[in-house]
Amino acid sequence: MATGRRRSTSREELERVALDLFATKGFDETTVEDIAAAAGIGRRTFFRYHPSKNDVVWGDFDNELDHLRRWLASCPPDLPLMRAVHDAVIDFNRLDPAEVPWHRRRMQVILHNPALQAYSTLMYARWRMVIAEFVAGRVGAAPTDFLPQLVAYAALAAAVAAYDQWLLREDADLGELIDEAMGELERGFGGHEP
Repeated sequence: MATGRRRSTSREELERVALDLFATKGFDETTVEDIAAAAGIGRRTFFRYHPSKNDVVWGDFDNELDHLRRWLASCPPDLPLMRAVHDAVIDFNRLDPAEVPWHRRRMQVILHNPALQAYSTLMYARWRMVIAEFVAGRVGAAPTDFLPQLVAYAALAAAVAAYDQWLLREDADLGELIDEAMGELERGFGGHEP
């Protein structure tokens, strides 16, 4: 048997291997060692890509949050607050068609795995803070004030409700569901800007 360097992998490949294992074996039953072995890498190499098994499910969430923050910062000041939040949430959840099956697996694990819910709550809090910071800047409040937090929580709830429907129906279009959910939210929170 020849020895040598193991084949290289990317962060995305590692995530896909993990998502496949979670789908077939279950999240709780899959270990970091299982993921590393299936990817053809060592346990230590796994931890260079992701600090934990929970993180592999969330992908490159830091980069996605940075993109969301930049997107909101680039909004024209005359774009109404809730229209900006609406469009930002749609943009944040826009998928390349080739990524749709992988994203379905990812969201199935995130939304329907009790063992991951506590960790997901931390990730949701980080997402909500990006929205709250934007809203706070628009209305002259602190991000922790009630209105920015309310909008952020409501935007997250609308997106999660859209994802639940998307996961229930194979033929559903995620973008349309999020647009519909955010449209309802936009009509409800409109008119708060000075």
